[in-house]
Parts: sequence; C-alpha cells; structure tokens
Amino acid sequence: MRLHQVIAGASPAANDLEITSLAYDARQVVPGTLFFCVPGFTRDGHDFAPEAIARGAAALVVERPLGLEVPEIVVSSVREAMAPAAAAFNGDPTATLKVVGVTGTNGKTTTAFLMAALLEAGGRQAGLLGTVKSVIGGREHPVVRTTPEAIDLQATFRAMLDAGDVACVMEVSSHALELHRADAIHFAAAIFTNLTQDHLDFHPSMEDYFLAKRRLFVAPGPAVAVLNVDDPYGRRLARELASPVTFALRNDAAYRAVDVHTGLSGSRFTVLAPDGRHELSSRLRGRFNVYNVLGAFAAARELGIDTATAAQAIAAAEQVPGRFQTIDEGQDFAVLVDYAHTPDSLENVLIAARELAESQVHVVFGCGGDRDRGKRPLMGGIAGRLAARVIVTSDNPRSEDPDAIIEEILAGVGRAVEHHTDRRIAIAEAIAGARAGDVVVIAGKGHEQGQEFEAGRKVPFDDVTVARESLRSVTLAG
Repeated sequence: MRLHQVIAGASPAANDLEITSLAYDARQVVPGTLFFCVPGFTRDGHDFAPEAIARGAAALVVERPLGLEVPEIVVSSVREAMAPAAAAFNGDPTATLKVVGVTGTNGKTTTAFLMAALLEAGGRQAGLLGTVKSVIGGREHPVVRTTPEAIDLQATFRAMLDAGDVACVMEVSSHALELHRADAIHFAAAIFTNLTQDHLDFHPSMEDYFLAKRRLFVAPGPAVAVLNVDDPYGRRLARELASPVTFALRNDAAYRAVDVHTGLSGSRFTVLAPDGRHELSSRLRGRFNVYNVLGAFAAARELGIDTATAAQAIAAAEQVPGRFQTIDEGQDFAVLVDYAHTPDSLENVLIAARELAESQVHVVFGCGGDRDRGKRPLMGGIAGRLAARVIVTSDNPRSEDPDAIIEEILAGVGRAVEHHTDRRIAIAEAIAGARAGDVVVIAGKGHEQGQEFEAGRKVPFDDVTVARESLRSVTLAG
C-alpha cells in the first residue's frame, strides 16, 4: 500500500512509498514499515526512531521533526494518528465487521461473553476481544491487554473477517478510549454497564473517568447505544444521546427486568420490552448478573436477533471463568471465585452471596499495588459490613509492600479481622473454617493466572486451582 493511502501529510515525493506494515515498537519493524513514534509514560518512541530506521522503516510518524534520513509525517498526536492509519492499512475492516463494544467498570467480561453467545445463536459467527480471552475465527488466542493498541486491534479485525467472522464483541476499557486505541471503529452497538470508583490512578477524577467512557458513545458514536439507567452515569449519558436504548431493574427503561429470582442454580426474571413480556432464565447467579444478561439481551434484540433465539442462548450460557464461578468438590458449602476488585463490585458480589447463603458469608480479598489507594479502606468497610468473616490478604502487590496494603484495607473494616499476607494460606483458612450452608467468596483476581510482585516479577497463582486444592484437603481431612 502507498504511504498516501495510509496517512496524509507526507511530502509529494514520499507519497508513493510502499508501506508493508505498521509498528509502534521498534523491535517489530521490518523493511517497508511505517513507524509511529509514540510518546509513552516512561519511554518516548521518538528515541527509538534510529533503531526503527536501522531495521528498515520506510517513514516515521512524529510529533516533532527528527531530521533523520527517511520521510517524516508530523502530526499533533501520534497516538491519535495510529487508529485511522491502521484502519486504512487494513481496508477499514469494521465497515464490514459488525462490532459490539462493551464498556463500564464492572460486568464487561460477562456481558461480552453473553453477547458473543447471542450473536452466534443468531447465526452470526462472532469474534471476541476481552479480559479473559480473545477468539478469532473460532480459535482462542492469549490476551495481553483488554483493548489492544490500535495497530494490533485493526489487524485483528482484518484477521476476523479473513477467518469468516461477521461480527465481533469487544470489551472497551477507559484507558483504550482515552489513549485513542478504539478510534476509527464503526460500532454497530455499544453497551454501558455502570461506572464506579476504579482506575483513579490513571484518571484524575471520576468526571475524567466518565468522560473517557463517554467517548465510545459520542460522535460518531455507535448505531445502537444500550445504557444501564439504574446507574447515575448511565442516566446522565442517556440524557445526552438522541435515541438511547435503556435497560434497568429499578427505573423505567425500554428493557426492564421484574420479578427477579436468584439462587445457586441461577436467575430467572421477566423482561418488559418494547415488544411485550419475555421470560428469561440464566445459569448466572446474583442480581448484578441480571444487569449483564439484560444489557446483552437488549443489544441482541436491537440488532435483530429474535426473542426465542436470544432466550435459548441466555439459558444455555455457561458461567464465565472467574466471574462468580462456583468451585464444587462435593462440599456442603458454596465457594465462589470472582474478579471483584472495586468497591461496587465487591459490594454486589457480597450482597449476592448473602442472598445465596443459608448461614454465614466468608470473604477473602486484597487490593492491587500501584493502583487507586482510595478504594482500599472503602473495600475494607464493605467487607466488614456484609461478611460475617473477613480475611484480608495480598492481591497483586506489584512494587508496594503487601503488608502496608493490607493495613490500609484493615483501617476501613471497623473491627478486628483475620489477615494473611500469603494468599494461599488465606484461601485455605477461609475454606477450612466454612460450615454447611456457608458461602465463601474469594475476590479480586478471578481468572488471573499469577500474582504480580516488584520489578514485574509474576508468580503462577490461580484462585480456582488453589480453592480446589484446599477443598480436597478439607475433604480428605474430614
């Protein structure tokens, strides 16, 4: 492809340069690459331009002239320039691929899994991009980040089309929206789940966090905007959009769930929809999952999937790894692993656990290091209020002292509770102390397969595996 077909602004003499690939990492450059000198948080891509040229870069996209031996396209923001260039280089794949974006603090992964299942049930082969896994043409691939960089993302959309996908469901993070990774995507629909405190280590305030999420829904915006109007930020967004599709449990909405019943076997409820009343049942437990089901159902109906097909797909959908996932080794109490790592998500999970418990709720959780410190005492207070037994432990301490993080959580609990820095011991203690009819919630890491420590060190650790080992030990001991 010629340079002028990828990006405008090159000198006339450079316009016909042949571009063979795009890159923002100098290590990925091959002869003919258009290299984007992205200023990062710790490193500046401009500093790697000489390496990129040495590897064969044909041209550079820069924010300041470097005066090197290849053509340079000077732009105000290299990050902002990447997405439209990547879309053009890949033939604007989302003009054909029907993309459904899911954004919000909590519920993105579950909603995305459900949405993909609904599209598949409706005869539309769908790719998936999310926190737990990505799926291209029916094949699973590892995940590096929730929403990839624009160059990788547009190449993935192209790969989906080439593999026979006609749709894609993707989680869209606030970081991706703020950093322009999700620009130049033609969204067929977008779902807003909720907005609660998180990522305030990246966004200066909740207002900034909201404005980042809002980017998904404003010009040009999705063809269909599906919003949770039980959430105050969802209501605010609904007031700003011309014709939003709303869903709720408490407030008036286009799709409203009533007569909600939840238990260990799942949930069932009635949806009051524009075309009448519909009965839905799901294997997913807890009222918070009713929102996820309802948002996916509303989007599916608006995209033309008939009610009977949608209802059958929802009833058949399995639990999502690490999302209120049941761990069963024949014990007479429930053990649930969940990704809850924000105040709101922990509260929702513990409320759901209380509804399921015949006796007491136990919770094991911690908070991540190098992240929003303000939520630590808040989560401690929520756990102290909603769980009979609280065990505070380590999550992903990263560069911070795990014991110092635990102390900040304990300050909010309001009473003396157990704490163990070793997460394996904490899980084992919670399970060993559970009795018939209890519910044990292991929160914070969900599907994650490791613990992150200082200097990027990652130690293999899986809450599900550790919980199973602990349960088997208790069974053998009994």
